[in-house]
Amino acid sequence: MLSDNMYYRPTTIEDALDALSSSTAAVIAAGCTDLFPLTTAPQMTGHVLDVTGIKDMRGITDMGDIRRIGGATTWTDIVRADLPPAYDMLKLAAREIGSIQIQNVGTIAGNLCNASPAADSIPCLLALDASVELTSTAGRRQMLLSDFLLGPRKTMRQPDEIMTAIMIPKSAESGVSAFEKLGTRKYLIISIVMAAARMVITDNRITQAALSLGSCSPVAVRLHAVEQALIGTEIHPASGLSASDLVAASDVEAVINPIDDVRGSASYRIQAATTLLHAAIDHCLLSATRQPESKA
Repeated sequence: MLSDNMYYRPTTIEDALDALSSSTAAVIAAGCTDLFPLTTAPQMTGHVLDVTGIKDMRGITDMGDIRRIGGATTWTDIVRADLPPAYDMLKLAAREIGSIQIQNVGTIAGNLCNASPAADSIPCLLALDASVELTSTAGRRQMLLSDFLLGPRKTMRQPDEIMTAIMIPKSAESGVSAFEKLGTRKYLIISIVMAAARMVITDNRITQAALSLGSCSPVAVRLHAVEQALIGTEIHPASGLSASDLVAASDVEAVINPIDDVRGSASYRIQAATTLLHAAIDHCLLSATRQPESKA
């Protein structure tokens, strides 16, 4: 039970859910890297439920058909994990989420529940066909990440729910991947545009493609039409074919809905999104032709 202005750090999911059911107005803390900057008061008020002490919510587990990433798994955990090349994009994004100190405490569920359009992990997770696991005292439910995100700071999480895990289907673990980010400097900056790509090349043909853009719309988006158009394309190392030959700027512009803000104009974001997507695709094509194991 949470009393007034109480900070509580349980060690089990059951205790966390019991506390949350007694006060659904409690703020869930999962690293606090965004919680404190968003607080305008001199100090935190109300109830704070810190889930980072729950062991079952941390770590990455192979569960056969899926890979389960605990909601309290940190970015440092992800960078250090032994994962297939399809996760390289997520690791690259993790390395650019703030400083090393931020990566040591920031969590994947905190990043998703914060639901910033500029959240670095979201394009990568969309390209991995990620689902989220939401748990309450009534039970657990899963939904695609693309359905979970509704807009800036808006999600499908109910007040009595905790995001306990992110689920990646093994069917999305094939191929190679890449992540590109544009900011006003290399590190410690909010993204202006992000691009994530995952591709499978089999017998010199593109057999799978998953492409996503972030910070160009209210929520990050997959480019399904572009993906489908790439399937079957012949790729030969000596052909000199590049992503700019395969994906037109108009195809990108048709999907995104960027805004004008202090970090960049809408027209600039459209150009940048196209450039970064081309770079991510080119990286995948180059990696796939150099790595036989990526063709499985």
